[in-house]
Amino acid sequence: MGKVKRVIKKGLGEMGFNAGGGAINWFPGHMAAATRAIRERLKLADLVLEVRDARIPLSSANQDLQPHLSSKRRILALNKRDLANPNIMHKWIHYFDSCKQDCIAINAHSKSSVKKLLDLVELKLKEVIAREPTLLVMVVGVPNVGKSALINSIHQIASSLFPMQGKMKRATVGPLPGVTQDIAGYKIAHQPSIYVLDSPGVLVPSIPDIETGLKLALAGSVKDSVVGEERIAQYLLAVLNTRGTPLHWIHLNNRRLEGIKFDSEGKHEYSLKDLRPKRRKPPNNSDVLYIEDIVTEVQCALYLTLSEFTGNVEDEGDLEGLIEQQFEALQKAFKIPHKASEARLMISKKFLTLFRAGKLGPFILDDVPDANCVS
Repeated sequence: MGKVKRVIKKGLGEMGFNAGGGAINWFPGHMAAATRAIRERLKLADLVLEVRDARIPLSSANQDLQPHLSSKRRILALNKRDLANPNIMHKWIHYFDSCKQDCIAINAHSKSSVKKLLDLVELKLKEVIAREPTLLVMVVGVPNVGKSALINSIHQIASSLFPMQGKMKRATVGPLPGVTQDIAGYKIAHQPSIYVLDSPGVLVPSIPDIETGLKLALAGSVKDSVVGEERIAQYLLAVLNTRGTPLHWIHLNNRRLEGIKFDSEGKHEYSLKDLRPKRRKPPNNSDVLYIEDIVTEVQCALYLTLSEFTGNVEDEGDLEGLIEQQFEALQKAFKIPHKASEARLMISKKFLTLFRAGKLGPFILDDVPDANCVS
C-alpha cells in the first residue's frame, strides 16, 4: 500500500494532466448562510448524526464543523455501505471505535439498516431522556452523502412505529428555551418527543488538498461541472491502475473477458438512464443484460490495457500515457463514434456513472490511518 499512497499523492497533486486544474473549491453563497445556521442549531442538538460517504470516511467530513461536532453526542453514519469494500469497511469501524467515536455503516435505503441506527440513537439518548421532555437529533453532512434518503427512511419507520401521529407531516418544534424562532423537523418519537432536524449539505469554503477534492468529486459531493468530468475520470483511472484493480477483474468475471462481442444489430442504445435503479416497476431483463455486457466490455478494456502495459505506473509520463490508451479503449467499449464531438466528455460521464452505481465493484478510496485519530 505504501507505493500506492505515494503514486496517488504525487500523481494527483503534481501530474501534468491534473496540475492545471488546481485546487477544487465549490462554496456557493447559500452554503455560507447554511453553515452559519447549522452552527447555531448545533447548540440546541442533544445528538448529532453525521452522515459520511462510506467510500471516503475521512474525506467526506466537513472539517470546519468538526470542532463544533466534537463536543456533542455524535454518531457517525457511514452511508452507502453497499458501494464500499466490506473487507476494508470493518477496519474503518474498528478505527473509529478505537477513537471512542460511535460509528455504524448503513444503507439509507434499507429500513433494517436505518432501524439499527435508530436503536443506537435511542441508546445514546437514554441518559438525556429522563430529564428532557423534548430531544433534538440533528443530521449533518456534506452534499450527496445520502442525508435526504436517511431522513425519508427515518420518516417511514417512525410512521409505522407511531401511527397515532397520522401522516407524520413536517412538524414544528418550539418555542424552546433560548430560541427566538421555531425550528422545523420531523417528529419520530413520542414520550419523550424526539425530533430529527435536517440540514443542507455544506462543504468547506476551500478544499486545500487536491486529492481530497478529487475524492469528493468522484463520490458526487462536488458538482461535476466544477471539476470537469474528464479530470475526475482521469483520477479514477489513476486510482484503478495504481491499485492494480483491473488485473483482479479477470478472476471475478466468469464471462469472456478476453473479448466479449456485442450484437451490432441490437436495438439497444446506451443511455446513462439505463444505470439508474428502476423502481416501482420490474426491470427489463434485456436492459439488465445489456448493462452487464457494457460492464464486462469496460472491465475487459481496462484489464487488457493494464496487463499489456510495459511502463511504470509510478512514472508520471508512463501513467499518463496508459490513461490515454484507456480512454481510447473505453471509447470502443462504449461504442462512441471516433468522430463524435465531445467524445472524451461522453466517455468520462459514462465511466463515472458505472463507478458511482457500483457496477465496477465496491471501493473505499481513503486509507485507514495507522495510529492517530483524525476527525
